[in-house]
Amino acid sequence: MIIGQIKDGIVLDHITAGNAMNIYDVLGLGKLDCTVALIKNADSSKMGKKDIIKIGTDLNIDFDVLGYLDPGITVNIIKDGVVAERKKLTLPERVVGVIKCKNPRCITSCEREIRHEFMLTDPEKKIYRCIYCEQQAK
Repeated sequence: MIIGQIKDGIVLDHITAGNAMNIYDVLGLGKLDCTVALIKNADSSKMGKKDIIKIGTDLNIDFDVLGYLDPGITVNIIKDGVVAERKKLTLPERVVGVIKCKNPRCITSCEREIRHEFMLTDPEKKIYRCIYCEQQAK
């Protein structure tokens, strides 16, 4: 299978196999008016299988969201057909507006204008806790 090269845009590489559709939905890529290629279960010497997303436009992406969804992702920024910048994502220290606190007594449940914010408390186990009530994210 041959997927065309993009001239300007973003390539999300090293996505855990099967996770590309989740990332596609969270980033709202279906609403874009540009070429978006989603490759599932591509062969990878490092990972065995991986997913790849190619976006044919320069897009403002929240890298913390991507790092939370799949911390092994590599983001390649493409300019004039070549990789201009490469970022290897890791788990972010803080995640804002992605996870919702499940604690009904948390201030975020009562005060709608307060954004849900979580802090990474255990990187090995990938545990995040609400900064307001310390409820563990599920």
